[in-house]
Amino acid sequence: MARGQPGDRVKSTAAHRAAAATIRPRKSLGQHFLTDRRVLQRILAAASLSPADTVIEVGAGKGGLTRALASAAGRVIAVEIDEGLCAHLRRPLAAYPNVEAVCGDILSLSPDELLARAQASPPYVVVANLPYYIASAVLRHFLESAQPPARMIVMVQAEVGQSMAAPPGRMSLLSVSVQFYAQAKVLFYVPPRAFHPPPKVRSAVIRLDVRSEPAVAVDDRRAFFHLVQAGFAAPRKQLRNALALGLSIDPASARSLLDTANIDPSRRAQTLSLDEWGCLYRAWRGNGRPSGQE
Repeated sequence: MARGQPGDRVKSTAAHRAAAATIRPRKSLGQHFLTDRRVLQRILAAASLSPADTVIEVGAGKGGLTRALASAAGRVIAVEIDEGLCAHLRRPLAAYPNVEAVCGDILSLSPDELLARAQASPPYVVVANLPYYIASAVLRHFLESAQPPARMIVMVQAEVGQSMAAPPGRMSLLSVSVQFYAQAKVLFYVPPRAFHPPPKVRSAVIRLDVRSEPAVAVDDRRAFFHLVQAGFAAPRKQLRNALALGLSIDPASARSLLDTANIDPSRRAQTLSLDEWGCLYRAWRGNGRPSGQE
């Protein structure tokens, strides 16, 4: 794929911008196009890319961030589900030989498959602007994959980002699910005016540094998260009552389980640290819960 002459690049970029102005965001896909170049540059800086890096971009949109990533990384795999946008992207991205544009649903494309299509190999970095309705699913898709990324820079609704990075006392099921696999940090917030059309809420850019090993050593991750889900089954209730409800056991058994884990039964799920969830899991396993229980 030829890179082209500088004059060709300018003409191509001008034509691309003119065509991009006619594209209308699709509400059904939660599309809000980032138009603030200062925010784009902050995202690029947060990704800490080098020519040795491979990037999987989720939601290429109009390609503004894609081109910035291509200038900093060795390889960019830009995934876009909107077929209309895919057709629009192909021509301007043809000027970037290190970009592989993929039209498809990210949830149906494994990281290994995407890397193979671009003739790339791990490690890789994920950069994404994620609509609220799909954010958790995309995070799980990468963090739970056989080949997780080295780090992820994701823009999500501010409340979602805060939950991802929340400390004990404000944790949620999402907090535990993300921090089990990665260290999460809110980098900065993005106002609605940075997008077209402006969303009704603020966004936040989050950095996830993926752990080489999960934060909690467990022998059955599926069972571990079943326990965590049970704990958050009724977040406003004390743990002994929430676990009784979520695990379908009587409150006395739930209290005994918490006593074994040395956790006050009157606490609530959001106050537990990852280490405490690990203690509770081991107590549950020692109490005879079936392997792989759902």
